[in-house]
Amino acid sequence: MSKKIRLGINGLGRIGRHILRLALQEENIEVVCINEINPDIKNWVYTINYDTIYGKSNFNFKIEGDFLKLRKNKIKTFHKELINKIPWKDWGVDVIADCTGVNKNVINARELINNQSVKKILISHSPDNVDFTMILGVNEDDYNNRHHNVIASSICDATAISPVTKIIDDHLKIRSGYVTTLHPWLNYQNLMDGPSTSWSVPGEVYHHYALGRSAIGNMIPKPTSAMDAVFKVLPNLNRSKIGSFSYRTPTEIIASADITYFVEEDSTKTSILNLLKNYINCQKFPVIKITDQPLVSLDYVGEEYSAIIDKRWIDIIDKKLVKLVLWYDNEFGYASNLIRQIKYIGNYI
Repeated sequence: MSKKIRLGINGLGRIGRHILRLALQEENIEVVCINEINPDIKNWVYTINYDTIYGKSNFNFKIEGDFLKLRKNKIKTFHKELINKIPWKDWGVDVIADCTGVNKNVINARELINNQSVKKILISHSPDNVDFTMILGVNEDDYNNRHHNVIASSICDATAISPVTKIIDDHLKIRSGYVTTLHPWLNYQNLMDGPSTSWSVPGEVYHHYALGRSAIGNMIPKPTSAMDAVFKVLPNLNRSKIGSFSYRTPTEIIASADITYFVEEDSTKTSILNLLKNYINCQKFPVIKITDQPLVSLDYVGEEYSAIIDKRWIDIIDKKLVKLVLWYDNEFGYASNLIRQIKYIGNYI
């Protein structure tokens, strides 16, 4: 990488703040501007500097006019609703990380590419109307710098599940299966019962009424988009082969996936472990690792790996049924992966 990637961040929510903190630790990334609809920059600084889950930040941001200042670094700030209303080009932005989750920003991202305002835009979820969906450890080699400009970095669940699923399918051939995810609450949920409103489509109320129930007092069963996101990068698999379901748990961080696959080739616990270890020994990015420690969810806070396989729960039934349990930090781990994608794409621009 011959020069620094000039990064713009659109949306300073949970993921946007992680992207900012992580980018500031990268020698080859320079954050030059941030757009966030919250007009109170003092509140930005407060949420960047202090976090209930991850603790006090190592950075101590100050405000200087309409800039965020960290030592000698100054980051321009904006407060526009839509991504295409920001003069990214004037600030020399190469790559935008869109962390808003708002569908309109995905649509309007195309305008920024067409008028050459920026070179690449990474979307921090898994919409359909993008040029490419990238999951490291699965399909980064299929990235085409010439044709892929609006790129989805997928979602935390798929980032964890896809690499493991690919290993199993490549070597044992998945016939069918089921995946259950356990995901901590998200900030559009309620402390007390009420309607649950969408962030991706502002003003929309979810018709899945149970999602509006108290996040802190319930395990909430719900549909999941996790496997639909997996199928985008593993197109030989689909809903007719693998079903899925989710619980939204009354916890603040760390997700898990309970995976059951029926496979065509015979396997044992030892052979599965060998497959995983062989992958780990050759992986280009910190995607998969295995733990045999008796850990619980909060032990994985701050874990950068996409998926940590819990060795205790690997099981094989009748040589054809493979059972795995994965853990992943749905914020820090996912944001770490997105930073790696920015650096990977940056090698080509």
